[in-house]
Amino acid sequence: MSSEGNTSVGPSTANGGEDTGNRDEIEWKKVNLMRVVVEGQDPQAKEVDNFMIRRFLRARDLDIEKASAMFLKYLKWRREAIPNGFIEYKQVQNELQQEKLYMQGFDKKGRPLVVGFAAKHYSSRRNLDEFKCYVAYVLEKLSASMPRDQEMFVAIADFQGWGYSNCDIRAYLAALEIMQNYYPERLGKVFIIHVPYLFMKAWKIIYPFIDNNTRKKFVFVEDKNLKSTLLGDIEEDQLPEIYGGKLQLDPIGA
Repeated sequence: MSSEGNTSVGPSTANGGEDTGNRDEIEWKKVNLMRVVVEGQDPQAKEVDNFMIRRFLRARDLDIEKASAMFLKYLKWRREAIPNGFIEYKQVQNELQQEKLYMQGFDKKGRPLVVGFAAKHYSSRRNLDEFKCYVAYVLEKLSASMPRDQEMFVAIADFQGWGYSNCDIRAYLAALEIMQNYYPERLGKVFIIHVPYLFMKAWKIIYPFIDNNTRKKFVFVEDKNLKSTLLGDIEEDQLPEIYGGKLQLDPIGA
């Protein structure tokens, strides 16, 4: 059905182990129960794998009723937002040409890395519907790039040069909604770097809309600790050159 789900269909040692065996057993039992619920309400649910269902369960703290409602909304959204099963370049051409996001490398856990430059985004240059489509386009590419034993990605959000003309609360909230509601438990961590004081005013508006499971994944990094913090999670040959690593960046869609 979608690149959002990987191809595995059951638990594996990569997702479990002796220390987490009991939790895994509970999760997989609930996955089976939730599958019965959602398949009874939407036949398209049969096309997704168990790991996708588990991500929705985790996003709702293993509450089957809440997770099922969330998942069914996702299926409805996907039919409307991505009716062909993929997003074409021409649908997001304006966004891609601005070269705001780059996707290269992996962190030490094997999670794909995406780097975003917030100062390249201008509210005056974007159409909100296209921007939403662009967010889904990027999340689809990230999901498709994940190794079989990975479900999450890591991001570096660079705010160097960000100012009033770049501030776009509507777009930020739209991106957050899509990620949280339709790609839950895909985000592993976000390093927020080169943060100007001005951005903290926008952050106070955005923060209440971030769910509790996602809030802990945002890490603000001081400039003096930038390289050492990033190298704690990312090997030097996988870290972009601009942050002291050896990796060259190419924009998504290039």
